Amino acid sequence: MRSRTYKTDVAQLVALSDHRAPWLWAAAALALLALAPLVLGAFGLNLLITIFVLSIGVLGLNLLSGVAGQISLGHAGFLLIGAYAQAILTTDYKLPGLLALLLAGAVAALASLVVGVPSLRLKGLYLAITTLAFTFIVRHVVLFAEGLTRGSNGMPVEALSVAGFSFKGDQRFYYAALVMLVLAVLATLNLMRTRIGRAWLAVRDHDIAARAMGIDLMRTKLLAFMVSAFYTGVAGALVAAQTRFINVDTFSVLVSIEALAMVIVGGMGRVHGAILGTALIVLLPETLNLAFGAAGDGVKTLMADRIYEVKGLMYGVVILLFLRLEPEGLAGIWRKVKRFWVQWPLSQ
Repeated sequence: MRSRTYKTDVAQLVALSDHRAPWLWAAAALALLALAPLVLGAFGLNLLITIFVLSIGVLGLNLLSGVAGQISLGHAGFLLIGAYAQAILTTDYKLPGLLALLLAGAVAALASLVVGVPSLRLKGLYLAITTLAFTFIVRHVVLFAEGLTRGSNGMPVEALSVAGFSFKGDQRFYYAALVMLVLAVLATLNLMRTRIGRAWLAVRDHDIAARAMGIDLMRTKLLAFMVSAFYTGVAGALVAAQTRFINVDTFSVLVSIEALAMVIVGGMGRVHGAILGTALIVLLPETLNLAFGAAGDGVKTLMADRIYEVKGLMYGVVILLFLRLEPEGLAGIWRKVKRFWVQWPLSQ
């Protein structure tokens, strides 16, 4: 029985995994996901694409809020910046889709300095309100800059393309989103093993002690905002490439609440938790629809007019249940289940 606690050198301490089994399970999961388009229809593929794309943004928010401990409600603003940057660069300036994708993340990262610099001395609720105000500012800037963004009319987006190969269509874009998610996960896992990743954890746990250890708090927090915004900007660009049309109404304040719910439900600071939390929140409305359908036509008709209210209510209920019963989220449940099977038959 493996204990996974006995290390003999530094390489084992910083390795992504100390055993072959996680790599085999990851390869098996990727193989199943690669075969999914052969089985699923358009609706199922769009659900998985949504999970993949949003997971990239939630990974960024998880780095900022879960790892660095900086609570943010400005996620929708950075998604909006990334989406409009992708639309403007591909539609107006005819840049290749992949280059525009990276530039959209860079634009969002630069925009994060607008909220990051004034927020360096803020914590908790004050920081959350500041980032929330940033979202409103971004929405109004987009509406006022009609010459660039088409204002409230929205604007079309060119299909994602790489080296002349277009990812137009659900199946092609599915694989593009899957590859981007895998790259984001690998980048996040490696980033958390670096000096800056450990500095973020130190700032989250005790910023005064981190400063005493020589960590530059301003630089560390700003870097957390920029990296998180880059991830979110890329996610916003992928949302634009998926929908092929964007409008400010797509990125409401509720998106920021949903993103924070995904981080909390999945498990703060956990990479796989961010993905699991995203999947749960995205699939929750569909689960509600199935439940209403099974309850009968009367209940389904009654709830059809109140689906948004019920959706918001369920988000609150799910967050409260996880905070009360499982604060570590789905990542904590996964860890307990894994420990049970690894230690079986000695599990308690």
